[in-house]
Amino acid sequence: MNKLSKIAEIVHEYLPDSYTAAVIVAAGASTRMEGLNKQLYNLCGKPVLAHTLTAYQSCPLIREIVVVTKPEEFEAVAEMKKTYGITKLTQLAAGGATRQESVKKGVAKLGAKVKYVAIADGARCLTTPAQIAKVCIQAYNHKAACAAHLVSDTVKRASVLGTVTESVDRTGLWQVQTPQVFHTALYQAALVKAEKDKITVTDDSSLIEHLGYQVRLVECGQSNIKITTPEDLPLATAILNYRKAKK
Repeated sequence: MNKLSKIAEIVHEYLPDSYTAAVIVAAGASTRMEGLNKQLYNLCGKPVLAHTLTAYQSCPLIREIVVVTKPEEFEAVAEMKKTYGITKLTQLAAGGATRQESVKKGVAKLGAKVKYVAIADGARCLTTPAQIAKVCIQAYNHKAACAAHLVSDTVKRASVLGTVTESVDRTGLWQVQTPQVFHTALYQAALVKAEKDKITVTDDSSLIEHLGYQVRLVECGQSNIKITTPEDLPLATAILNYRKAKK
């Protein structure tokens, strides 16, 4: 039994109300990918989304998976389930007009036994099972936790013309990633308040913050990148090859 499996065994025994499902959002338009479908792009031998699904499949704290995607890609995702053994994938949901709406549709697919939801970007394909477990455990302690990385670069604020207006103190600044793991009741309450207040966010932890609840940030490193532009693909390839060489 490996370390993650031992951790999961302890969690399942002593925290029976920690049943966790992943909602993986893969319904975006890939507008910055110059015509490439980033979810289906072949990265080191398998689709970007398949890398993401494999990580959540391999994390023993994740008990089931819902994928939110375009209806025309349901067949491709079903084929990934079969090809890569994603047995935890239980349901598919059609994406909405915004990311917030897409996540809502995915969460709506979850049953009553799901006490925590791990929301993830389908294109954040370098996330590891260990990182997922790390964020989940913090969520079990704090009800809300989010993968992130401390900002290490110098940060500037600029005018619309691109000229520097000030240097920003980077102390305490983080780049937010996924997974973002929340108690389902807390997330549902945040969704209700967001709809009541008519706010739309691109980051689920912002919904929790709007509710007035504190989110625990969990350091997950620089390599937990999201495929956003074509330039990210060679970087992701290099990271995957590096990990393979280290095994």
